[in-house]
Amino acid sequence: MYFEQFYLGCLAHASYMVGSEGVAAVVDPQRDVEVYLEAARQNNLRIAHVIESHLHADFVSGHGELAARTGAKIYVGARAGAQFPHVAVREGDEVRFGQCRLQFLETPGHTIESISVLVTDLERSPEPFAVLTGDTLFIGDVGRPDLSPGYTPQQLAGLLYDSLHQKLLGLPDGVRVYPAHGAGSLCGRQMSTERSSTIGEQRVKNYALRAAGRDEFIHLLTDSLPERPAYFARDAEINRTGAPALDDLPPLAELSPAALARMQETGVIVLDTRPDIQFAAAHVPGSVNIPLSGQFASWAGALLGLENELILVADDLDRVQESRLRLARVGIERVAGYLAGGIEAWRREDRPVAQLPQITVQDLARLQRDAADLQIADVRREAEWDEAHIDGALLLPLNQLAAAILGGKSQLDPAHPVAVHCKSGYRSAIAASLLRRAGFRQVINVTGGFDAWKAAGLPLAQAAAA
Repeated sequence: MYFEQFYLGCLAHASYMVGSEGVAAVVDPQRDVEVYLEAARQNNLRIAHVIESHLHADFVSGHGELAARTGAKIYVGARAGAQFPHVAVREGDEVRFGQCRLQFLETPGHTIESISVLVTDLERSPEPFAVLTGDTLFIGDVGRPDLSPGYTPQQLAGLLYDSLHQKLLGLPDGVRVYPAHGAGSLCGRQMSTERSSTIGEQRVKNYALRAAGRDEFIHLLTDSLPERPAYFARDAEINRTGAPALDDLPPLAELSPAALARMQETGVIVLDTRPDIQFAAAHVPGSVNIPLSGQFASWAGALLGLENELILVADDLDRVQESRLRLARVGIERVAGYLAGGIEAWRREDRPVAQLPQITVQDLARLQRDAADLQIADVRREAEWDEAHIDGALLLPLNQLAAAILGGKSQLDPAHPVAVHCKSGYRSAIAASLLRRAGFRQVINVTGGFDAWKAAGLPLAQAAAA
């Protein structure tokens, strides 16, 4: 049997291909499907089945394009309400090809339609060797229970407890667990960097599975539940109806500096995807910096949404195309064009260029001591803040910052300087650009972030005990 995991680091997304005797199934495909078609060609496989563990909310699936290009059937949980041609699967249904048997378990909780897939290689054993758990069971975590309209998080958490304890944890300890996401995904809180495990390992190590009972589990999952990004609901609906093929997206327009300036005046967002150091040195005033490294597309979806029109600024045409692809993976398709020639073309026309000051943590410590009006914005998550933070800093998680600025609830005074830090520097660069765009003129990015502050032995504060 052929079995392969495909891991897309920028979305912390895992998909799978299972093959036997010339036939294959793909589970939870990413939007750009060429990777599966190429793997099928190399292994002399025909993709005949495409399986969705649920209607994904954090990325746009390629199930429609993959089925159109291969003639495959699409399988999805019967409660999904899918609006494309599909096979609605229920508990106990199965698909067989060659020596492979795929059996479906209904495992609601993350979403109401969630399914898991037992994988059996009949040539080796009549018992399954793996289970593809989608977003029901992660390595070190479980799926967030707030993604199905019509159900409260408490109701979904109860269903998730039942799915885990009545079905997945009833499997033999040696069955390998392959989830749809890893560390960095917004679909959970404490996911491991490991990309697979076993039922036995998770029974012991997974914090959520150690809850004493159903009530404790529900409280554990729903207490301080992270805010759900607004684009999640849109992506789930796109996946319910089926996304268009990537080749159907219109070509990107080459934009002159003058054209970019005119469009920016009408409200189009200029998205600069260069590294934060380059953005800090020179950028189009009012642009937003989300570097291509890190969780680029997830942050773009969470902070910019799917409705706003964008113009890209990047190092070169390859980076423009990569930016466009990664945005499309989360459903951001309103990209009007890109700045032809990049920032150098902008500078050649003597147009105004903005800079973003950068300081070290040692500089920050001196400023905190000497500048009475300095504001320190910590844009990490609340859990990170609770572990330790800089005394006197304000907690402004990045995922909430844009809404806080628009609502005038950022607690920051635009008239006073603001030093922004995160864990290592990626999120703070984004936050600093958002503050500058909102009219904060004295914004400073702290390089190295809180990791550098700790490494320098500078003083730490902890959250007060509840």
